[in-house]
Amino acid sequence: MFSVDIPGFGSLMLEHFVSDFSGTLSEDGTLLDGLREKLNELSGIMQIHIVTSDTFGKARDELKGVLCALHLLDGHDHTMQKELYIRQLGADSVVSLGNGNNDVRMLQASRIGIAVCLKEGCSLEAVKAARIIVRSPMDAIDLFLCPERLIATLRQ
Repeated sequence: MFSVDIPGFGSLMLEHFVSDFSGTLSEDGTLLDGLREKLNELSGIMQIHIVTSDTFGKARDELKGVLCALHLLDGHDHTMQKELYIRQLGADSVVSLGNGNNDVRMLQASRIGIAVCLKEGCSLEAVKAARIIVRSPMDAIDLFLCPERLIATLRQ
């Protein structure tokens, strides 16, 4: 579990790191270099969950060796499915990472929502739903591996 007190923001007790895959952890369906190791390092602090529409159909293979729970979405309304996943975990114990319109409700429901902007871009709605915006998923993970960064960003 990750816990930290942030002046003017409050205490965080986070158990779950929930992320989209396509455009968030990967480019064109391929996991970003160095991310496997970084996710596994984070797994010592929080449980990792990948909740994805899997646009390129490569998530299962690309995430081999990552200590995570993979949840492939099916049917319609992936936006609602992602939000329900967060709520079932206990939204106050979740940090989420995403970039697209289908991540908006997940980002809003989480205690901390983080938007990331890679080559695929980031929807304006995802940016507005997030508390933090980062340049890469590595930067997002480092907020929890180096909590002073998170404190500096969220303190009031």
